[in-house]
Amino acid sequence: MKEALNIDWANLSFGYIPTDYNVRCYYKNGEWGEIETTSSELIPMHMAATCLHYGQEAFEGMKAFRGKDGKVRVFRMDENAKRIAQSAEGIMMPAIPQEKFEEMVKMVVRLNERFIPPYESGASLYIRPLQVGITAQVGVKPAKEYLFVIFVSPVGPYFKGGFTKTTPYVITRKYDRAAPLGTGTFKVGGNYAASLRASCEAHAAGYSAEFYLDAKEKKYMDECGAANFFGIKNNTYITPLSSSILPSITNKSLIQLAEDLGLKVERRPVPEEELATLEEAGACGTAAVISPIERIDDPEKNCSYVISKDGKPGPVCTKLYNTLRGIQLGELEDVHNWNTIVIE
Repeated sequence: MKEALNIDWANLSFGYIPTDYNVRCYYKNGEWGEIETTSSELIPMHMAATCLHYGQEAFEGMKAFRGKDGKVRVFRMDENAKRIAQSAEGIMMPAIPQEKFEEMVKMVVRLNERFIPPYESGASLYIRPLQVGITAQVGVKPAKEYLFVIFVSPVGPYFKGGFTKTTPYVITRKYDRAAPLGTGTFKVGGNYAASLRASCEAHAAGYSAEFYLDAKEKKYMDECGAANFFGIKNNTYITPLSSSILPSITNKSLIQLAEDLGLKVERRPVPEEELATLEEAGACGTAAVISPIERIDDPEKNCSYVISKDGKPGPVCTKLYNTLRGIQLGELEDVHNWNTIVIE
């Protein structure tokens, strides 16, 4: 008999809450093994594991939603399967097959069904796939053995206030998140470690997150915090094109929805000066979906680009957000077949 849950669904933070099970799979002798289920939150690991010393680690972030109809949906998990495979191969790890990835996602959601927040709570079940090299070695070379694990946790909005208000960002030139030909297009822990100092400094100064310029010329908009960036002007959805930006599944979805709504879409380098012409802007990703941007400050140039003058999300951001959320929650028709119904 499991203990009854005592969770305030409406006031969840974006944090970790223990659940009943996680699922695991090991790669040994050149092949992936059988899926295992465990209640342990610990990973037995040798102190010389390659993930600890040489950064052989990749992960994903995705969500399951309980819909208006009671069904539980996972959003675009095929895209997460493809992206973690690309990340793994980018740092010389064997990619887990898409079929096994999707089987593990379905399994871990079903095993932890009681932790899926109710419809209209504003919360969701966050799903974290993780792959790490576990071979014990001291030489700089790829591991021979790997662990793939997926755990889940119910979470609330990534930013306090959710979508209802805009937030300020600050441009940093002191730090680079990723180099053009580095690992920026892969979802690996090293990219996030590289952002911690800039992120902490931005938060300490009262900003929602830091904003990176391109590492090569410091002229073009790159990523904002750990999210992709987009701007709206002249009925056009504009998002940076760069070889150091993680390909966001949320951004990819918003691009499609923008086209569905009749907007033009431009993926191109976005010079900093263009911020002054934007009518709306947002950071986008799995955790926040869309975080509308109020303004972007550039301390080194002693200027501010004010995007939202009333502190509220603009009409296009609002429409995109409501459409995407409506699809995830089963409120709107899933015309692009993005959802996988895991629990009827």
